[in-house]
Amino acid sequence: MRDLLVTTHTPVLRSGQAVRTYGVARALASHRGLDLLYVRFGAEEPDAAFRAIPGIALHEAVPSRGARRLRAYTQARVRGVPGDFARGISYELAARASVLAGADQRGRVIADGPIAAAALAQLARRRQVIYNAHNLESAFRGELSDVGRRHARVLRRFERGLLARAAEAWMVSEPDIEGARVLCPSARLRYVPNVVDVAAIAPVQPRASERRALFVANFAYEPNRNGLRFLLDEVFPLVWGQLPDARLALVGGGLERAASEDPRVETRGFVEQLGDAYAEAACAVVPLLQGGGTPLKLIEALAYGLPVIATPRAAAGLALRDGEHCLIADSAASFAAALVRVLDAGAPELGRNGRRLVEREYSIDALSALLAP
Repeated sequence: MRDLLVTTHTPVLRSGQAVRTYGVARALASHRGLDLLYVRFGAEEPDAAFRAIPGIALHEAVPSRGARRLRAYTQARVRGVPGDFARGISYELAARASVLAGADQRGRVIADGPIAAAALAQLARRRQVIYNAHNLESAFRGELSDVGRRHARVLRRFERGLLARAAEAWMVSEPDIEGARVLCPSARLRYVPNVVDVAAIAPVQPRASERRALFVANFAYEPNRNGLRFLLDEVFPLVWGQLPDARLALVGGGLERAASEDPRVETRGFVEQLGDAYAEAACAVVPLLQGGGTPLKLIEALAYGLPVIATPRAAAGLALRDGEHCLIADSAASFAAALVRVLDAGAPELGRNGRRLVEREYSIDALSALLAP
């Protein structure tokens, strides 16, 4: 018996969304094998990390273009799918998923994210389909600058339908579960946290002498851009008032040019070896003021054994205790004070405690136990 996981991106580890998909795929495949169906989008082919998962078989659906793609989009919009999600729906994905779902000895069928869940709406009428949510979408998208009230209402109605239709919805945090229960009281909800491959991450020794804070993010994502503005406009001016040599390293795609003319702000862009970036830092920062779910980059930073300073919004939904696993700061002044403390004196015990927490709660082994059939 094999499970089927359906996703709408080529499986490559280049985003937090892909890291969640990878963790779920690893956990599922560890029990009875896994078929992973994907649409070619974002990369030409799966990367080595996904291909190396024991027991996995990868299946590609190549989406059509032109009139047929437009018809799929139009029909999705008529069904109430928001435009930004409807653009990712293809006939080919739904048709291939239907065939694979009907295979002998088929186990669970899991739609990875809202676009996949919308694409599998017809299949969900004939058999049980699980919805693997990456966020409670309507809980945070209404805060973003390009989302109006009407769109927010459409998004809530669409997400309510996803939750009602799913045989089970896998939510990343208890706050998301609470929000989903309010949105759709009849939904069948299960806690399935974000995880990282802790065994593959060698903890680093924080370089307190470098006085460098590291922010790893996809800066094309608006909450990350807003978090960066919070650091540059409000936090680091206070830090530099006490530690003029403090530096901020920005790692990740989405910045077309340097984030600041100040040479103490290092815009590095996408890097192949994240471990090297963590090894050169004294601490990591996760300054999110918006966003849903649980940020995988926070979990990843903890796994590397770095002291982490995070906002309450970033830490919400994780089993973090302020002062034990990380430092949680709710204002520019408190964030700057925490940064000065760690950059000036170090906090090795904080890093060790954070690593132990991730090993216990947010590892692939922990998720595998949760998802046992």
